[in-house]
Amino acid sequence: MHPTPQSHPVDLRFLRDDGHLSTGIGTLVQGALPPVLPAFAGILVMGVLLVAGFGDLTGVTLFAPAAALLLSGVASAHPHDGRFDWVVPPLLHGAEYLYLFALGYGAGVPGPLVFALVALVVLHHGSTVLRARHGVLPPEWARWAMLGWDGRMLLVAAGGAMGWLPFAYGLLLGYLAVLFAWETATSWLAAPVTAAGDDPGDTRGGVAASDS
Repeated sequence: MHPTPQSHPVDLRFLRDDGHLSTGIGTLVQGALPPVLPAFAGILVMGVLLVAGFGDLTGVTLFAPAAALLLSGVASAHPHDGRFDWVVPPLLHGAEYLYLFALGYGAGVPGPLVFALVALVVLHHGSTVLRARHGVLPPEWARWAMLGWDGRMLLVAAGGAMGWLPFAYGLLLGYLAVLFAWETATSWLAAPVTAAGDDPGDTRGGVAASDS
């Protein structure tokens, strides 16, 4: 009988797609807080700010929804091994999509540009899940270079505060597209063939980091 291929359980912290700021906030509390409540609190506050100020967010107020979502960063270092912790990554991803759509639409950014940026971020998240399931993780520098959900949101907010929101969307789209295409292609081409053929197994909990 052939040995059963080793599965690669997914580390939910990897799927969160945190950037430098969110990771730094989580480091301060050293994983002491469970992630579900901070994520819900941050998304709730962000949603209220977007609804209350839809179309009227200008200047520094553009940072408010993104800053509210940073409440979820306090739990970024938690092992995410709780029963319902698996909901946190999709909640954070959905909040990022909502922010990019709402900010772009409310500020008059061309629709195709907004859609293309959000679609690319969705593709990035889908690739992240696939990588984690097959143990083909990107190098650390590439993970940071994608900026994380917090970095991307704050970058477009900064562009809007300076009155360059369409330019910020276009710049971020071009940067992420080139980085994503190049790094993804090189990572998969360099991966062993057996990594892509493994049974993905259960996708909740565990650590699939390359240093394990």
